[in-house]
Amino acid sequence: MTTYAPDLVLRSLDAQWDYARWEQLPADGNRYEIIGGILYITTAPSNFHQWIISRLYRLIAIPAEDRGEVYALTAPVGVLMDGCDPVQPDFLLVRRERASIIANRRVRGVPDLIVEVLSPSNPEQDTEIKRAAYAHAGVPEYWIVRPVTRDVLVCWQPDPQLGTYTQVRLITSGEDLHAVTLPGLTAPVDALFAGAPDPTP
Repeated sequence: MTTYAPDLVLRSLDAQWDYARWEQLPADGNRYEIIGGILYITTAPSNFHQWIISRLYRLIAIPAEDRGEVYALTAPVGVLMDGCDPVQPDFLLVRRERASIIANRRVRGVPDLIVEVLSPSNPEQDTEIKRAAYAHAGVPEYWIVRPVTRDVLVCWQPDPQLGTYTQVRLITSGEDLHAVTLPGLTAPVDALFAGAPDPTP
């Protein structure tokens, strides 16, 4: 196992992990994810990380849920997709008409939007490993929220064969964040970060 400080992130040395083994792991507050057969373990996130997720839910999810458009879920939730079985995204949306993929305590299919809040100590987890995995799985839209720079990287049009997103846009301070593939979902990017009691990434 390899450790990255200051947050604790562990990665298994073997690539033989699967959903059945994942189901045997303890519910101890850590996040356990499997990508390409490798188990990744991440300790509990910071207060600011959790604040941003709560703002995503308030600003993006609640209005869309009130309009009857989506279901919103936050970690911990197991999402099972091709090559990612499972992952636990920070935040995700599933269109109401696709609600059947939410079943038996898991999301068993590709969400319509996945959001990860970047951890400063291991940015490659979200910007490289998960970004490629989500593109391979065909996730239509992927946001990377970056607390240090107070901006959001919006990725869409996945190329599953290459494991990349063909369209990427950086939304910075003063701009509005819009979901490209889910029209009507919008919020000022600054509102994701403002007002936190401890804005330390």
